[in-house]
Amino acid sequence: MDNTAMKEGLTKTPQPAQSSGMRLARLASTHGLIFVAALSLFAAADSWSAITGLGIATVLCIVTGALAGITMTTLVHEWFHYWGARYSGAAYDIPHKQGLFLYNWDFTHNSVRQFIIMSVAGSVGGILALSILWSAVPADSWGRAALQGGAIASVVFAAFIEWPVIRRVRISRDPLAEMSTIDQRVLSRSFVVSSIAGVLMTLVIVA
Repeated sequence: MDNTAMKEGLTKTPQPAQSSGMRLARLASTHGLIFVAALSLFAAADSWSAITGLGIATVLCIVTGALAGITMTTLVHEWFHYWGARYSGAAYDIPHKQGLFLYNWDFTHNSVRQFIIMSVAGSVGGILALSILWSAVPADSWGRAALQGGAIASVVFAAFIEWPVIRRVRISRDPLAEMSTIDQRVLSRSFVVSSIAGVLMTLVIVA
């Protein structure tokens, strides 16, 4: 590298850090695209299955239906967590990396009341998303029943993780300690229970 290039490199001003609003907008765009993509893939598979009646189309419709139900309900659940945090006036930071979670909770400065409002809001969002899917999409095929079953699985998964934490926080008044109890065993158990619930409910719905 010559002296001119070195000088240019030294004189370059650093790029300004993105504001929290910009980071949130990027997350919203990413989540919106994922939401639309999940719904679109299911819609395409559902149309293919309805038009052709092929077995492979039905299988694909079931898989995309379950994934769409899980994805859409989970995204709504997380956004309601965020809105619950804002409603409660909680302190939080928007992460720099793209992912599922919309904020980093400040356990030091937030109260137990704020934690509970934020936590309960997520469950409200998941149940609301399930209710909308339930009323908007008739479960008159295996794929559409799987869509509702996936949404049910998402709600059950979140409930098995979060509701015990909310109950314990009301007693201990220590959100950080209770959140720390969510380990791989809790996640695995919640996954198994929610998967069984989703499959059983799909079978019941389509029957």
